[in-house]
Amino acid sequence: MSYAMVFPGQGSQETGMGRLLIESYKSSRRVFERVDDALGFELSKLILEGPEEELQKTEFAQPAILTVSLAAYFALKEEFGYVPNPAYVAGHSLGEYSALVAAGTLGLEEGVRLVHLRGRLMQEAVPLGKGTMAALLGIDRKKVYEICEQISPEGVCEAANFNAPGQIVISGETEAVEKAMILAKEGGAKKAVKLKVSAPFHCRLMEPVAQKLQEAFEECTWRKPEWPVVTNVSAKPVEDVREIKRSLYLQTYSPVLWQDTVDFLFSMGVDTFAEIGPGSVLSGLIRRTVKGVKTVTVGTPEEAEIFVHSMVGSE
Repeated sequence: MSYAMVFPGQGSQETGMGRLLIESYKSSRRVFERVDDALGFELSKLILEGPEEELQKTEFAQPAILTVSLAAYFALKEEFGYVPNPAYVAGHSLGEYSALVAAGTLGLEEGVRLVHLRGRLMQEAVPLGKGTMAALLGIDRKKVYEICEQISPEGVCEAANFNAPGQIVISGETEAVEKAMILAKEGGAKKAVKLKVSAPFHCRLMEPVAQKLQEAFEECTWRKPEWPVVTNVSAKPVEDVREIKRSLYLQTYSPVLWQDTVDFLFSMGVDTFAEIGPGSVLSGLIRRTVKGVKTVTVGTPEEAEIFVHSMVGSE
């Protein structure tokens, strides 16, 4: 058996996530405390108590998801006698930062500060209402690229997430994205749904964010990862620190190649995917992309124990 750890991105957040972890495990509780100290405010209180509308804001949602994901990861690492090393790690968008912390490339404090900065910069990059994203269902890549090219003279509209077969997200200026949604439905898409996001992620409107993040990268201490990290921008494993930083820089305004990442991992013999953190969004996308693989979620103490026992038993 070969398995990969994968970490969720924005959209998996909900008030109260991680509560059972910190009630059960000292290591998880310590993650929440370290995050609060690193950020200089009580993100833990916002995660556990809300208000929900505040938690949904990008600048808080991103570090919150990283916090809960790492609380689950450190529970696996420190509370159980043995958990097999993954063959690979990967994360969806901000989840790539969670994966890098898990792999030891970044410290927890540096990772959460970067993600908090990333979320705030993304929020500020485009005035509210001027940018948006939409999910196009039941349409292939070629057609999406054609639509974006057709729209481009009228405004920014680009492919942002290739999540699974028939599930592609576009991002850009609101009017351009809305026109692309109409063209997509005319071109055979089953659905075109505007997403409840506050900024147009993973398109060229985010390039200023990448520049500022790059400056912040230089203030961090980077280490070679313990396991290969499959990046969003290439869907290939990287272990060189310079390449990792370059990938994170490009990821800010480039499409997330999640379907390609899953296909790559499957091609390398990965037959089990462990989604570490809140929710099960990635597990659903993985099952849509490749058939016959096992997906498990690890976001609660019960799930952690089931996962560990199943992994040890399969060794």
